[in-house]
Amino acid sequence: MPQERANVTKFMNNPVTVIGPELKAGDKAPDFVLADNDLKPFSLADAKGKVTIISCVPSLDTPVCDLETRRFNKEAAAIGDIRILTVSMDLPFAQKRWCGAAGVEKVKTLSDYRGAAFGQAYGALIKELYLLARAIFVLDKEGIIRYVRFTDDVTQEPDYNAAIEAAKKLV
Repeated sequence: MPQERANVTKFMNNPVTVIGPELKAGDKAPDFVLADNDLKPFSLADAKGKVTIISCVPSLDTPVCDLETRRFNKEAAAIGDIRILTVSMDLPFAQKRWCGAAGVEKVKTLSDYRGAAFGQAYGALIKELYLLARAIFVLDKEGIIRYVRFTDDVTQEPDYNAAIEAAKKLV
């Protein structure tokens, strides 16, 4: 039975339960296989060799997720050799449509729709909603987690500057 954790985050000020382990700085990032916008697999191995920011969002079609992904897309142009991935439960077709409409080209959007394995491995799947919690994971070039932060409430934006600074220190 998967581990369930309370008091990690809230949704609209109501506590929710996340499924999966509590990952911390220094942990090896769990492997994953997600679907890219063309339904091709993207795995942790594809992210190795570059500092990577993984931005977990509930859905790109919500205002805060939209703002967050656009903001990281803008930051990506200025931060150089840092890969930024946005992971949601949205279908790859919806992600592709959203990226085209939003002009997002620097952030790679990935879907966990095939059973939420990423969300469960990263302790970010909200049990009550079957969506990902809003969380940021920064991985070094070897795939070690160096920064983890969940927002207090899924409806809040993350601390962009803290995540970007954590990533810049690893380049």
